[in-house]
Amino acid sequence: MLSLEQEIKDYFGQRDIPFHDHSFDDQRFLWLDFGFGDAGQKRYFRFDAKEKRRRYNMKNWPDAGIPEQHLFIMDDLAARKILAIAPNSGVVVRDNTRRQYYLFTVVDLFLMPKMRVNRPIHNQREGLKGKWLVDLRNGQRFDELSSVFDAIETYLDQRREIFGKQLACFGEYVGEHIGRGGIIRRPEHWVTDIQETR
Repeated sequence: MLSLEQEIKDYFGQRDIPFHDHSFDDQRFLWLDFGFGDAGQKRYFRFDAKEKRRRYNMKNWPDAGIPEQHLFIMDDLAARKILAIAPNSGVVVRDNTRRQYYLFTVVDLFLMPKMRVNRPIHNQREGLKGKWLVDLRNGQRFDELSSVFDAIETYLDQRREIFGKQLACFGEYVGEHIGRGGIIRRPEHWVTDIQETR
C-alpha cells in the first residue's frame, strides 16, 4: 500500500496544487508534514499525516476505554505542534485496517475528550514519550482522500463562525455529554459584568 505521505504528494501533484513538504526535510521535527493554500487570504493550512498501520494490541493499552477499531494513538508533541500554529492546522489520519480517512482540526483536538499517557522508552537513556489515545469517531471520516481536502476548505470557510460567533459549546464528541449549568443569563448580568470589569 502506498504511504499516506506519498498519496498526499500524488494528490497535490495530479492537481497542480502548490504545497510545502516537510515530511522528509531537516525541518520535519519543527514543522507539520504538509502545508498548502493561500497565505495572503489566511487560507494556508498545515497538517501532519499519520497512519494507523495495523491493529493495536489492547493488552498494551488496557485503560484506553476506546474499542480497538476506533482507537488511534498519536504523540503529545505532534498535538502541541498543531496547536502552536493554530487555527489553520490539523492532522489527517489514514486507518489502513479499514481504508478510511479522518480529519481532526486543531479545534477537534483541543475540545474532544482524550486520554493522555506517558509511554516508557529506552533508547540511549530511559525516558517517557507522551501519547494521546484518540477516538477516531471524533474526527470527520471519509472514504476518499479528496473528501478530506473538501472538509479542510469547509473548515477554513467556517473559521469566523467557529472562533468568533458560536456561543454554545462547539462540536459533539464521543465520550462527552454536554449538559446545562448555571442560572439563566439576562441583560442585567452583562451590565454588571461591564461595570465591574471596565
